[in-house]
Amino acid sequence: MTKRVVLDTNIVLSALLFTNGRLAWIRQAWLSGEIRPVVCKQTVSELLRTLAYPKFKLTGIEQEEMLADFLPYAETCRLEKTPKHLPECRDKDDQVFLALASLSGVEMLVSGDMDLLVLRSELSFQLLSADAFKEQLTGPAG
Repeated sequence: MTKRVVLDTNIVLSALLFTNGRLAWIRQAWLSGEIRPVVCKQTVSELLRTLAYPKFKLTGIEQEEMLADFLPYAETCRLEKTPKHLPECRDKDDQVFLALASLSGVEMLVSGDMDLLVLRSELSFQLLSADAFKEQLTGPAG
């Protein structure tokens, strides 16, 4: 059964940019339908902005190709308002990931960001690092 998840921007970027990297398996998981990333206008806007960073040296065509490897596999959720019951994230830009995970009813939020990860005990949904997420999908490494 496909797991619906929110992936923070750094997780998506790592999966897209480093095709043989540590998080390449996440890209394969959404391509194969094992997971279904859930996005909203704000998280896609952040991804677009980040892909355009000069440090990545991506042409417009390369950015479009990366988005084409991600967005068709994602489910869109509209964020009408931020839920009041969520803890405040130290990095205000990350609050949208908490709101999206809460409002969309996903099974989990996957992040490598400590500003988010420190809040895991205060949430009604799972907040996992990429490694913990992989272990949950595949079982403990043997």
